Amino acid sequence: MSGEMDHDHDDLLAVEAGAARARALRERWLPRLGTETVALDRIAGRTLAEPIDAPTAVPARSHATMDGFAFDATDDYPLDVVDSEIYPEDDPPAIESGQAVRIATGAPVPASANAVLKREEARVEEGALTGTDLDPGTYVYERGSNVAEGERLFAAGERLGPKDAILLGDLGIDSVTVRAPLSVGLLATGTEIHEGRHRDLDSPMLAGLVRSWGHDAAYEGSVPDDYDRVESRIEALADEHDVVMTTGGTSVGDKDYVIRALDSLGDVLFHRVRLRPGKPIAVAELPDHDAVAFAIPGKPVGAHAVTSLVARPFFTGETELPTVEARMARGVDIATPGFVYAIPVTLDDADADTGADAEARTAMPLGHADSPLGVYDRTFDPSVLSSSTRATRADGFVLTESDVERGDSVGVVPYPVVER
Repeated sequence: MSGEMDHDHDDLLAVEAGAARARALRERWLPRLGTETVALDRIAGRTLAEPIDAPTAVPARSHATMDGFAFDATDDYPLDVVDSEIYPEDDPPAIESGQAVRIATGAPVPASANAVLKREEARVEEGALTGTDLDPGTYVYERGSNVAEGERLFAAGERLGPKDAILLGDLGIDSVTVRAPLSVGLLATGTEIHEGRHRDLDSPMLAGLVRSWGHDAAYEGSVPDDYDRVESRIEALADEHDVVMTTGGTSVGDKDYVIRALDSLGDVLFHRVRLRPGKPIAVAELPDHDAVAFAIPGKPVGAHAVTSLVARPFFTGETELPTVEARMARGVDIATPGFVYAIPVTLDDADADTGADAEARTAMPLGHADSPLGVYDRTFDPSVLSSSTRATRADGFVLTESDVERGDSVGVVPYPVVER
């Protein structure tokens, strides 16, 4: 067990380090999951259980990419046009040096041919072909140029997307073996939620994230702020699920019992990261129950931010955060150095007042007094914003560790990047 918890700010983990630890935890846990076979229309979001090597070269034989004439480009014009034409369903005839044959797009190229002259660039007079000089390979999709036989194309542990069905189908593969999805039990903590005085806003959102990441989520109810009940419920869910995901009770208040319970039941790998909003996340292993636990803070916007940035790599294996470039419509200051701030923004068309190029988009910090949600004037307020459900109408967020000035170029992480 990890012993007494130390809550000094010096012990806070960097956001990138927390995400890396979550990904490393995934690598340890993936082999414990079973496998299943799924058809190509079901692979999106699933994780490969074994590598895939190309069973054959693609294309299996060279074929034309234009209507025209196939021949050996090292031969000189004029060429004798044979009395034949090749279509995609045909087996190509043999042609000799100095000969050319009419060919349709997609048709297989004769073994001795290596180029196709486009029909509109060709001249045929009395059976003799002349035209543009070509290099070998012109308008020919060569055998094995797409995929070589035996080539490693997909690694075990890789997460698949819908586009991967295209290549797999071209290889003649109809189904793949993937890891079984994680079973995730969601537990809300807090007397105000348990007694129905406050609505549980976090669990439906977290269930949606888990499912969009390719796993199964089950809402397992709530518990009041009572240590024994919190601990016993987490323990029971750890016996039923691969992952227990709690909300609330992750800070250091008198009734924040989740971290204590996880520390009693297993090993807390880390507690709190340098992110605002969303700082008080915890990740634990519960080895006696063969489970993992993620303790998510209760404020909904902060809960979404920290789950997306720190917990997501455990479920998807992905830590990269692609961004779109924009110009800040308003300046935003940060209050405390040493933290990454996730600033929700809306993306709009170019705004000349920011000094941006005409084609640049602008990022309006949603929560700024000049936005539709007035939470702060100039200094970002993560505490209030973390509770503001209106902030979820943002298009994405800007990650920064320093003040951002009006007109600054920033990278906006669109929400779909972290929600899939």
